[in-house]
Amino acid sequence: MDVFGAKYDLERFGCIEQVDPRQADLLIVSGAISHKASPYLRELYESMLPPRFVMAVGSCAISGGAFSPAQSYSTLPGADKIIPVDVYVPGCPPRPEAIMNGLIALQEKINGNQRVAHQN
Repeated sequence: MDVFGAKYDLERFGCIEQVDPRQADLLIVSGAISHKASPYLRELYESMLPPRFVMAVGSCAISGGAFSPAQSYSTLPGADKIIPVDVYVPGCPPRPEAIMNGLIALQEKINGNQRVAHQN
């Protein structure tokens, strides 16, 4: 929630919270996904109009985190088992700077640019 505050101001990236999935083009998955909620997440993703993008935020959304299937029977081992994920943002919880970095990576992916690793 800190990333939507005044200090980081995601509106400059064009991120405005939408209530209707038909108006949204980015789905941010943040948290563990239970087997019971997975069909609803899939339905929400399919109700978005193309082009649609998904960003998995935090270790719970990426791999299950502390609620991984090795620890709990009721959670999935990541959002990519249900829907295609475009950008992964690691951390538990991820820092706002990491989320902004993920949004920049998504913008570069949409524009067709590739990130270059720093050479030391």
